[in-house]
Amino acid sequence: MRYTNFVDIMTASRMNRYLFACSGDSRKAMTLYRRNLQLSQEVFTVISCFEVALRNKIDNHYFHIHGNNWLKNAAGSGGFYDNPKNYNTKVVITTAIAKLNTSYSHYKLVAELGFGFWRYMFVDRQFRAAGNTLLRIFTSRPTSSFGFNYNHTYIFNQLAKLNDIRNRIAHHEPICFLAGQPVIDTTYTRQHYMLTLQLFQWMEIDEGALLYGLDHIVSLCDEIDRLR
Repeated sequence: MRYTNFVDIMTASRMNRYLFACSGDSRKAMTLYRRNLQLSQEVFTVISCFEVALRNKIDNHYFHIHGNNWLKNAAGSGGFYDNPKNYNTKVVITTAIAKLNTSYSHYKLVAELGFGFWRYMFVDRQFRAAGNTLLRIFTSRPTSSFGFNYNHTYIFNQLAKLNDIRNRIAHHEPICFLAGQPVIDTTYTRQHYMLTLQLFQWMEIDEGALLYGLDHIVSLCDEIDRLR
């Protein structure tokens, strides 16, 4: 495809930073755009796998502590989210239950709740309301020291980073540039990818086996960096 046709479809405003990053080389700019799409697809897939693993770990943990339908019960009258501090969590759960309506099941409810919901399980008020036990799902996380605490707040902040790149991809923002600049650089993506693998490992999940055939992120990053 000619670059002019490519721009007609993708718009000049979207393509300008790719063209600038490639020093005006239009063919290279199209290649960079396509490689960014491939990278975005793979990163989104890996984070989606992580999201499913995380929510299932959380669900299994609380299932054994709080019993069947723990989410519905937690948001119900007298449940551990039925208080002013956890009002938003209660509303998210009850809204999801209402949306499912007659097709409700606990497992459908778990699947209905998004990454942001599960991330907020590590915010202090939700974490404490449910019993201060959720860090147990990260069995192999490092031991905290006097100078550094791998507590629930730390986990929340790490998950926020993954949510950030996930949202960037969902909103079709590039992940192949230096932050805020039209300069080819995959550091941001590599850092978030390594964080995802680290969190898999802390949950004692064999991420290599899980992502076999799906993960070519490092090689795609290398290809993109060679376009500089």
